[in-house]
Amino acid sequence: MQTAHLIVFANEKGGSGKSTTAVHTAVALAAAGRRVATIDLDHRQRTLARYLENRTATMERLGVDLPLPHVETLDPAKGPQVGERIDALRSEVDIIVVDTPGRDDGPARAAIERADTLVTPINDSFIDLDLIGQVDPDSYKIKRPSFYAEIVWDARKVRAKTDGGTVDWVVLRNRLQHIEARNMKRVAAALAELSKRVGFRVIPGLSERVIFRELFPKGLTLLDLKAIGADAGIAHIAARQELREMIAGLALPDRKPEPAPASTMAAA
Repeated sequence: MQTAHLIVFANEKGGSGKSTTAVHTAVALAAAGRRVATIDLDHRQRTLARYLENRTATMERLGVDLPLPHVETLDPAKGPQVGERIDALRSEVDIIVVDTPGRDDGPARAAIERADTLVTPINDSFIDLDLIGQVDPDSYKIKRPSFYAEIVWDARKVRAKTDGGTVDWVVLRNRLQHIEARNMKRVAAALAELSKRVGFRVIPGLSERVIFRELFPKGLTLLDLKAIGADAGIAHIAARQELREMIAGLALPDRKPEPAPASTMAAA
């Protein structure tokens, strides 16, 4: 039986572009022909769910057909537990994208413990970096991992003990500046040092662009502009390229092959 690849977007600090990145990832994968389901664990704010609801309304209003991932908002206090719902969806789709709230709670940890790919978006600043590693104020060297790195470490141990699987932790540098500033270099160096100690990969995310705030009310992404007849300027083309590079950087597996026949497996 095929098992969906689980991507969990998690960061306890707000304002890192977590939900925007999660939505764009889900839509890009659906546009590539993957069967995608999304779960919004922030049942109060519901940013991811609202984004896709706006998308459905835009499709109906304009009469256009756009890639549309399945979406659910999950409140464990009123419905199934996170693990149960994830496990139920795994045989129905190719990819599950989970957007967690900006806090440490049981449902978020349950999702992280099941993740195949854990994505932690951070802004390109030492304020956001402090979430996963403390930096010396004089040398800008990493002094020690922070509490969130310990949470991920514990989740990885649970995953390994449960099914022997691994969690590919990806730190996504969002809102990168187009000018190579001194602070940007220091953050990059600190991340590179910390990644070796803690065990994560660093990939570039999405730059700070006004268009992301403008797209939310319509539920659109950078990949939809042509479909709705919008003018794609040079800045939008560059932003779409950033999105493609980000998806490639996640290094998701191709569709999993069907299991070999029993006779072949026995012969092996």
